Amino acid sequence: MFQQDYLYWLAGFLLLIVAVMSLRDKANPRRWLTGSFWGLYGLVFLTGDWTTALLSRVISHDLNPQRTLHIIIGVLVILMALIAGCGGVRLGSYHLPGLAQRERSAGRLGNRLFAPALAIPIVTVIGVLVFDNLPALQLGLFGAGNHSTLITLFSITLGCIVGLLLALNMTRDRPLQSIQEARRLLDSIGWAFILPQILATLGLLFTSAGVGVAISHLTETYLAVNDRFIAVVVFCVGMALLTIVMGNAFAAFPIIAAGIGIPILVIQHGGNPAVMAAVGMFSGYCGSLMTPMAANFNLVPAALLELPDRYAVIKAQIPTGLALLVANILLMYFMM
Repeated sequence: MFQQDYLYWLAGFLLLIVAVMSLRDKANPRRWLTGSFWGLYGLVFLTGDWTTALLSRVISHDLNPQRTLHIIIGVLVILMALIAGCGGVRLGSYHLPGLAQRERSAGRLGNRLFAPALAIPIVTVIGVLVFDNLPALQLGLFGAGNHSTLITLFSITLGCIVGLLLALNMTRDRPLQSIQEARRLLDSIGWAFILPQILATLGLLFTSAGVGVAISHLTETYLAVNDRFIAVVVFCVGMALLTIVMGNAFAAFPIIAAGIGIPILVIQHGGNPAVMAAVGMFSGYCGSLMTPMAANFNLVPAALLELPDRYAVIKAQIPTGLALLVANILLMYFMM
């Protein structure tokens, strides 16, 4: 049966290839640190149940293998943070074709260049719909149980493979060049590439630590949340601000919902929880438009477009984010 671990191993394997390429790139002034950063990140993806089983056989019976693995992963993450903090991830040489050759290729391909990128969401949607409507196929490939997340990840992976094959066929380039392009993009984005994963973990830690309860206490004590409009403003602005800090609205929502949304808006003011959740998440997305912490939305496009200002996307989105936040406050106040 196909397992989610296979996708993690694929990601880890690709990162290790990038690490080896970085180590061999003499044009990179910090090739050892750059290669080590991506290599350590690849090792994180390669760990799993097999690692726990291996540790249970090689370490003392007095030690918990699961806890030992968590400690090892924590050490790897700390090493990655030290490398990033020292500016260890730098650009190197990527064997790119010349500017004139790239311009000729772009002119020859025209709008067909969008086909590989569009293939990813199209194949993903088709894959999800096929598996949802053909239970026998889902059972045969994934086994019994609820595999909604695995189906989505599998379909996205399939879409990426189809997009890669289309791109190779259109550009007539070597498969190895796609790995070089992946390495160039990873080095351009740098440490910010791992932010979504780290911030999602931070959201879980905040929730477990009771940050939502503390926020609820502070708002009820120091803000006039008995007034419905003020409560709505605090909720929407709080979602945007916490998303700006954390870079992820999904991580911010459980905290703000537990602190303000459910106890104040829903229970105290009798609001509609569906409207609270929908508009609250949209308010968080307003924060995503205005923060470099949302690296996959704001820093990656700047790297892809090779913009001289890596924060140009954020600067262009701030007016839209603020206008939408005001609109969300009014929507929630009148609809909830």
